[in-house]
Amino acid sequence: MVDESEILFREEQRFAWAAFLSIPLALFVTGLFGYGVVQQLILGMPWGQRPMPDWGLVVTAIGMTTFSWTMAYILVCVGMTTEVRRDGLYIKFFPLHWSFRRLSLDGVERCEARTYRPIREYGGWGIRGNLKGRAYNVSGSRGVRIDYWNGRHLLLGSQRSEELAEAIRSLLS
Repeated sequence: MVDESEILFREEQRFAWAAFLSIPLALFVTGLFGYGVVQQLILGMPWGQRPMPDWGLVVTAIGMTTFSWTMAYILVCVGMTTEVRRDGLYIKFFPLHWSFRRLSLDGVERCEARTYRPIREYGGWGIRGNLKGRAYNVSGSRGVRIDYWNGRHLLLGSQRSEELAEAIRSLLS
């Protein structure tokens, strides 16, 4: 456990759009298969043009409903936590990272808060990379770009990019 006095900056971000997409989709799948089960098993009317046997419909309904709600839960839980501690820069991209990863600040040439284009520059949100660098972002178009002496860079998406850049610069001085 990290002592709170060691943390200079902390930010937690979530994929805001994930809940808006995944929960309605899970509700739709649940409702669709619920309707099919009621129609075929309770009302005795075959569901669809080529209806499955009753046991197949039940197994498929349970499987699809479980899958859709599991995916909704995972997408709602996906998030990024960024910490600047006295001993370095740390990131956790849950559920891909179960613990914090320390990002190197060796050889940093420049660190600045900036606006960027997630899709054009990195191909979207998440953990992304291109030939010259890597990006960790979950939403928005603001972040901190860290340029290294070897020409590579690291971009961290942040809703509080100015504060994050200042905290990182405090480690570099």
